[in-house]
Amino acid sequence: MVTKELLKALRCPETKAPLVLDGEWLVSTDAASRRRYRIEGDVPIMLIDESETLDEATWRSAMERGERTDA
Repeated sequence: MVTKELLKALRCPETKAPLVLDGEWLVSTDAASRRRYRIEGDVPIMLIDESETLDEATWRSAMERGERTDA
């Protein structure tokens, strides 16, 4: 489980932007990159090569519904 404390500490490895928890994904708040990182067995996989780039509509939807803890 990604706790609020962990979410607050984690950043997008590419842009250093805060992340939003959206189900089993961590989504970068950076509108230019729109990257998301999967969570496997409660472990965030924070590798740029294994991330996905979302289309703008999907990214906006994730920003609206996701749990956010900005530092």
